[in-house]
Amino acid sequence: MRLGTHPRHWALALGLAGLGLLCGHSAAANPPRLGLPVSCSLGDTCFIQQFVDHAAGPDARDYTCGALSYDGHKGTDFGLPNMRQMAAGVDVLAAAPGRVAGTRDGVPDTGWAPALAGRECGNGVVIRHADGWETQYCHMKQGSIAVQSGQTVQAGTVLGQVGFSGRTEFPHLHLSVRHNGQVIDPFDADGQISCTGEGRTSLWAVPLPYQPGGLLAAGFADHVPGFDAVKAGTASPTENRLPRQPKALVFWAHGFGAKPGDQLDIAITAPDGSSFFETRVTLEKTQAQYFRAAGRRVSAPLMPGRYMGRATLLRAGKTLGQSQGQITIDN
Repeated sequence: MRLGTHPRHWALALGLAGLGLLCGHSAAANPPRLGLPVSCSLGDTCFIQQFVDHAAGPDARDYTCGALSYDGHKGTDFGLPNMRQMAAGVDVLAAAPGRVAGTRDGVPDTGWAPALAGRECGNGVVIRHADGWETQYCHMKQGSIAVQSGQTVQAGTVLGQVGFSGRTEFPHLHLSVRHNGQVIDPFDADGQISCTGEGRTSLWAVPLPYQPGGLLAAGFADHVPGFDAVKAGTASPTENRLPRQPKALVFWAHGFGAKPGDQLDIAITAPDGSSFFETRVTLEKTQAQYFRAAGRRVSAPLMPGRYMGRATLLRAGKTLGQSQGQITIDN
């Protein structure tokens, strides 16, 4: 799920000049200490989809030498599990004190279209901090921008809301950090990437955990849902109930950061504690986001009561994430 590598995606076309690319440098003294720029619970109601690309060539690698980046990516992407959560409203927060250098609003929350060329960042805000530091906030919700150019903000000031504007394929906030026009990875500010985990310098006031992949959501349905419904947050019945004899009982799981060889266990337990269904699916390719669904066709009335579903993501035998759900079969 690429956001695109066009420079305007992260420059916001607000007259910011000379923006360079991070490549093994020393961060300046007294950089800003950054707070979480989204009002969410990381790993629960939001997740980090992509990090700054540290690879010099056409390949991509994040600050751990992992695969959560793509060629030329110049920021950190804080994603939401689905469009329903975006519609409900998730605030974007200033990561550090500063002054608003520019804003844009009015780009529709429709994802990318060629007609938006030059507005890859979508709706957004740029904040200038002390000593040549800047943060930029992209893909915000149309009509949500809550600050004005020249306004002084504090860490935690609401700037607007997470949206789906500009060059994006899922609702998220793209945060870029720059010093004197040069892109800085807030997870590894000196650019001296260390795959062993030693020697990293972070700008986060409270360290943010690295999750190499995981599950975003899971739920029941009476059929295999489409991926659009999963991403929209409409794949499961709103009241978590189904009739006594649905055409099928299916449990689906939505994940991110897939690698070949990852395994996804899907299990459904009947109201009496017995196993209704279970399977293990092996993922075959690298995918930024994906979903899988499995279950059984129903040819006779089901046992009424509460059915429990569980999806477990495994990599090399280690659990990366688990998501559960439930549904009630009516009497």
